[in-house]
Amino acid sequence: MGQLTDASVVLRFGYQAIRKAGLPTEEILTKAGVALNQIDTNARTPLSAQNAFWIAAQEVSNDPDIGLHLGEHLPLYRGQVIEHLFISSETFGEGLKRALAYQRLISDAFDAKLVVEDGRCYLTNGEQFWSDNLVNRHFSECAMSGILRFFKFITEGQFQPIYIDFNFSDGADDDEYFRVYGCPVSLGQKATRLYFDVAVLDYPLWQAEPELLQLHEQLAIEKLQELARYDLVGEVRRAIGSTLESGETTLETVAAQLSITPRRLRTQLSEANTSFQQILSDYRCRLAKKLLANTNESVERIVYLTGFSEPSTFYRAFKRWTNETPVEYRKRKQR
Repeated sequence: MGQLTDASVVLRFGYQAIRKAGLPTEEILTKAGVALNQIDTNARTPLSAQNAFWIAAQEVSNDPDIGLHLGEHLPLYRGQVIEHLFISSETFGEGLKRALAYQRLISDAFDAKLVVEDGRCYLTNGEQFWSDNLVNRHFSECAMSGILRFFKFITEGQFQPIYIDFNFSDGADDDEYFRVYGCPVSLGQKATRLYFDVAVLDYPLWQAEPELLQLHEQLAIEKLQELARYDLVGEVRRAIGSTLESGETTLETVAAQLSITPRRLRTQLSEANTSFQQILSDYRCRLAKKLLANTNESVERIVYLTGFSEPSTFYRAFKRWTNETPVEYRKRKQR
């Protein structure tokens, strides 16, 4: 897996929650480095954007329990492929297992598993090395509200949490957790877990549409394949970055670094609607612009850093990218 990302709906739900909570949305988004036009795009966002969002939300709201409280304002999870896959299933348990198979479509922060043992039943997100991270707490508390609301909706209120374990040590008061979740909460546990009655797994879903299940599952598979292609492009970019200065950045050297054949890499990039040359050109363009705008590196040095063998080749490429010479671009950006 390449860079960890969230589906666009994660950022969109966060935006809708802060608006509904009456918080200054533009101030929070600006502090988090998120542009308003990002809210309406379908592009996935890096997990780092979620980190910045939660830090900004706590600073602006001055609420140490901001994740718990924003969770109360999350919209019901509707209209996404996982929702359709879930509610097309015959029972809650079947839907849950199918949804877990495709949870990466929501966020790479999710690695949830259903566990049924010794008469107990729970969802767990596994052990995490960053459990006491502030962002982990806010995201976990907020997501828990969204999960509970969705589970109660599709089971017509039959789903009820028994108790919740969180893997972070510092949190809200017991009474506040009970008010929001309707069950006891334990902090400082080795994993985040949501315990519930095993009987609800057999609850028949009122919206079940078995005839549409195969269609929804095929769509989910295609979405996962899209993510795999997205991962590959990210891996190619990182490989390019590590070999650029050597002057040996070719399809063959990058393929070797990724442990696949050049032919296979070419095919997979074509399936992702791009090519090695396109990714290389885009990488060089962004790097050259960044160095010219933000540093005093000489053009000769930038030629080397961007992997060009001759200054004349670099000048022609830069002119093609920007319709400006490197000197003209630098003057405009640094004035």
